Amino acid sequence: MRQSKASPAIAAGTALLLQLAANPAAAHHPTGGQTPATLWHGLLSGFGHPVIGPDHLAFIIAVGIAAAMIGNGSLAIIVAFIATSTLGVLLHLASFNVPVVESLVALSVVAAGLLLVVATEQRRHVWLPLAAAAGLLHGYAFGESVVGAEQGVIGAYLVGIAIISTAIAWGVAQLTRRFAAIEVGPQRIRIAGGVVGCIGLVMLVTSLIGA
Repeated sequence: MRQSKASPAIAAGTALLLQLAANPAAAHHPTGGQTPATLWHGLLSGFGHPVIGPDHLAFIIAVGIAAAMIGNGSLAIIVAFIATSTLGVLLHLASFNVPVVESLVALSVVAAGLLLVVATEQRRHVWLPLAAAAGLLHGYAFGESVVGAEQGVIGAYLVGIAIISTAIAWGVAQLTRRFAAIEVGPQRIRIAGGVVGCIGLVMLVTSLIGA
């Protein structure tokens, strides 16, 4: 009976992510395509970007699940993603060129989903470099929204991204630990990984079609 309680949450999360994936054009325009002009708009844009981008949200959720399964040192995975995503934004603003970044972001989501599906035991030495590398790519994509913005606005944007990404990853980690405590079992983790991987594939195909 306890196992069935997890099913509505998984179904709801799946529906939400697939609905977001159906409208990928919104993923990089949290302020309707307008560059944030105030600190408040920068902060709100930072809050919105990782949430309305299905590829970004799916990866952050995967990081949270992985953090819960790894246990000791799990915070390092979340911190690695946040730190390198900040660096990725700055690289974009410095006009550093990363070709086909949308496809690379989607591939990182596919990789995270596959790890959740096939890994019988989550390993920090696998997830840490993946989170760090993916953070650079996701951060580079985040940077598009604040090209041309003032430094203060960019700072607020980075703070917003860090806060919302940490909150989502940490919240997912706590929920995963709770489900594990009531013996939900690894099958639910594999289902979640499958959803994440499918979203990555959808976004990958979308990026290739739009290229």
